[in-house]
Amino acid sequence: MKPATVTTPDFDPMAVAPIGHNQPANDNFAAIKTEIDDLFDTAKDFADGEPIQSQEMHDVIERLRDSIHEAGKRADALRIDEKKPLDDQVKAIQDRYNPLIQPKRGRVDMAKSALDALLTPWRKKVADEKAAEAARVAAVAEAARVAATEAIRASSGNLAAREEAESLLQDAKRLEKTAARTFKSATTGTGLRTVWRAELVEFEAALDWFYGERPEEFTALVQRLADEAVRSGVRKVPGFRVFDEKVAV
Repeated sequence: MKPATVTTPDFDPMAVAPIGHNQPANDNFAAIKTEIDDLFDTAKDFADGEPIQSQEMHDVIERLRDSIHEAGKRADALRIDEKKPLDDQVKAIQDRYNPLIQPKRGRVDMAKSALDALLTPWRKKVADEKAAEAARVAAVAEAARVAATEAIRASSGNLAAREEAESLLQDAKRLEKTAARTFKSATTGTGLRTVWRAELVEFEAALDWFYGERPEEFTALVQRLADEAVRSGVRKVPGFRVFDEKVAV
């Protein structure tokens, strides 16, 4: 413990100039900052790695800690007071706009949701029809390709047959291009978007997979749940050693 001038029980960490509520905000901040900075410097002198050797020293450090704690509370109160006008302004603006654009509850989102409920079935019907047509054209193109390939194979040594097979092959290629255009038309500009969802159907398999993928997050989650259980009064948690320890308050 370095500070010889503050090692007696008479040391009073609270002996600082009071902060008046009628002072300007900048003056209040400057005063509380000076107070906390001074107390912090004093705390650094005490917290030098050397343990407490006497009850008197314990009492001095306890008063110092209480002083820092109380200064922190007053600093937080000043912070709240100083930002309250801004909070009030922000709330007033938010309250004015919320009825219009609040997510899911404002008029914009409510109207869009209601209209989407009308648009989606129709758009899906049109998209399904286009997809069915694209599948039909693709099947025709594939059948033409298979037929042309077979004709090419069967035309070996027969020039006339080979010429006809090449014509079939060109027709098949044109059908493939048509199928590609049809597919693109069926899958773009539909006014729909794909939303992927996951439905839990086998808990243990999902548990094993996620644990292998994200063991750190899993461990943190289990630790948090165990901490919550212990704080609520549970004294036996499978897989954990539950114990108590004393800390300064």
